[in-house]
Amino acid sequence: MNATPTLEMLDPATLTVDVNVRKDAALTAEFVASIREHGVMEPVIAHRKDDGTVHVLMGQRRTRGAVEAARPLIPVMIIESPEEAERIVTQVVENIQRAELTEADEADAYHQLSLIGVSAAAIAKKTGRTRTSVEGALKAKASVAGAAALGKGWSIEEALIMAEFEGDEDATAELESVLADEPDQLLHVAQLLRDRRDSVAALAALREELTARGKTVVEDAGYYAEEENLYVSAALRADGDPATDEDANAYVISTDYRGEHHAKPVISGWKDLGFTPRYERYDGGTGARKGPMTEEQKAERKTLIENNKAMVSATTVRREFVKSLLAKKQAPKGWQYFTVHAITHHPETASGYDGEVAAGMVGAKAEGSKTWGWNPLRDHVAKSMARPEFSLIALICAGYEKTIAKDSWRSPSQTHRDYLTQLITWGYTPSEVERIIVDSGTPGEDETAA
Repeated sequence: MNATPTLEMLDPATLTVDVNVRKDAALTAEFVASIREHGVMEPVIAHRKDDGTVHVLMGQRRTRGAVEAARPLIPVMIIESPEEAERIVTQVVENIQRAELTEADEADAYHQLSLIGVSAAAIAKKTGRTRTSVEGALKAKASVAGAAALGKGWSIEEALIMAEFEGDEDATAELESVLADEPDQLLHVAQLLRDRRDSVAALAALREELTARGKTVVEDAGYYAEEENLYVSAALRADGDPATDEDANAYVISTDYRGEHHAKPVISGWKDLGFTPRYERYDGGTGARKGPMTEEQKAERKTLIENNKAMVSATTVRREFVKSLLAKKQAPKGWQYFTVHAITHHPETASGYDGEVAAGMVGAKAEGSKTWGWNPLRDHVAKSMARPEFSLIALICAGYEKTIAKDSWRSPSQTHRDYLTQLITWGYTPSEVERIIVDSGTPGEDETAA
């Protein structure tokens, strides 16, 4: 019976490696510097000989790098014999290729291979999987939350999302609720959570920056005499000249629908400082709203803000879907009619597309400066005659994308219904706010049909 591999921490200088590896040209200064700072993250595989010496079988480059970096100890997986390394790899690969293997089992198998020093690239090559999928599985397995999700039978993609929000109890609870009740909305909710997280981080950074500059942050300000804090743009100096940003002694931070924050200069305690309001309040006649908003108005306002944010997040998910669709070997079914329909029924899609968005959809590099007339898709097409239909689909999709605004859900158009309906035909799951657009009208004879 083969002995169970054991993990030991050993001095890399005491390990032996093959002679030719000592002249490894890939042992770059950057590689050594990385090991010096972070150490060897993945164990090397070695066999202990009868004379007690430990010979490295897998991970010679990391071993040499650790010696050069003067690392005192590195993780070493000791196996029974030189043949054991290949036996383990072969056995795990055979398990991975079993048809009944679950995604959790597959992630476990990748993890086993990584523990014995097989890189993600090598695992992908041996198993026929993509490197991205292998790296995703390993990342999910390395997280407590991701490993727990895999243990519940969730997919690697779902586990990766849970791993991404590990430590955020509110986000985790929301994601678990979505997986239980609306699993098809997971990608959209995850993107909303990312956008929300980024917004919170950006707000904290802005507050910290203002505080470091000695600026006071106040909660609100206004334009008229009854306000405690007056916006600089609404203030006059004692001599009657308009106030400038130099007069500001505080800031109000506002957040737009994208979650982006803006610091607006204000004058706090403006009365005592000799400033006066620039404007007098005008009630606008009987049509103007007076007093605070009603609960119904507040609810409408909240829905407006939340749906706008949801549309922005959905844009990210939607474009990633198109990008993954165009990364496949074959163009999606019905693409010919989709493109012809767009050009004949919605010609603005062909003339108004965003070249950078289109290039990103086909995985083309967006090189060069963003000057007038810059179009990376045009450059991409000029360099290659391969798969022109993919560029055409990207062009049309990017045209539709340019016309979809954050508030398109408020006035759904046939143009956007056609586009979203086609994406749904190709496998896209719309967000709840996008569903408002899709469900807003009865499909007519002019709609795209794949």
